[in-house]
Amino acid sequence: MSNDAGTFSHSSPSQISTLETLVSPPRSGYLGIRSCLDKMIASLLLLLTSPIMLAAMIAVRLTSPGPVIYTQVRVGRNGVLFRIYKFRSMVHDCENHSGPQWSRPGDHRVTLVGRFLRFTHIDELPQLVNVLRNEMSLVGPRPERPEFVDQLEKALPRYRERLMVLPGITGLAQIQLKPDTDLGSVASKLVCDIHYVQNVGCWLDLQIFVATPFHLLGIPFPVLHRLFGVPTLRSLGAVRAEQPEEFLCAVIPTDPGRIETVGQ
Repeated sequence: MSNDAGTFSHSSPSQISTLETLVSPPRSGYLGIRSCLDKMIASLLLLLTSPIMLAAMIAVRLTSPGPVIYTQVRVGRNGVLFRIYKFRSMVHDCENHSGPQWSRPGDHRVTLVGRFLRFTHIDELPQLVNVLRNEMSLVGPRPERPEFVDQLEKALPRYRERLMVLPGITGLAQIQLKPDTDLGSVASKLVCDIHYVQNVGCWLDLQIFVATPFHLLGIPFPVLHRLFGVPTLRSLGAVRAEQPEEFLCAVIPTDPGRIETVGQ
């Protein structure tokens, strides 16, 4: 469930290096179980949402030229690149001249049907296939494009820590924060992502997963926090700083004993 918006200038993607995996037995045990649950739930959701997906495919096909399913390279766990699947919501080949760009509010590249698909997050449903392929999880930090990862890592040195787990369709940042508007908002999401990486577990996953449908229905996050106890940015001690690097250092002190790459 993506809520990214904004823009970065074009840069050529560099090779994304692979992080060394340091497996923590308790976490790797849970993540192994979660992988099985992810696939079971994703299969069920694919079955239940198949009529919606069929209607979306027909609507995209009839209203704009180009493929129904849009694929894009994203950075996954340990920096491994994979192709994410979405229903196409923009005009075909819209980045041929502009280069890679984040979507922006009111983006003229988004089609009429695409606006509805994005508003309802139906465009994200094909990512259930990514879950079945073990490229994504139902819950985790949202995967970003390699072109943007290169730039964000330079601005936010701890950005790579979010690559220590599988990326997710929904996440702690997505259910409580608005679309990105500047580097500070990206840093705010990074606080949530690093908290998730440090505390990944059954209870946190369940809180986020159960809260997501209510978020999609427009329920304000303070209500979700009261209902499900989802950690808030404020509860993590986050106060926006002028410099995103200072913001991150103040909110999440580096703890080598807790930061580790977990396998799945």
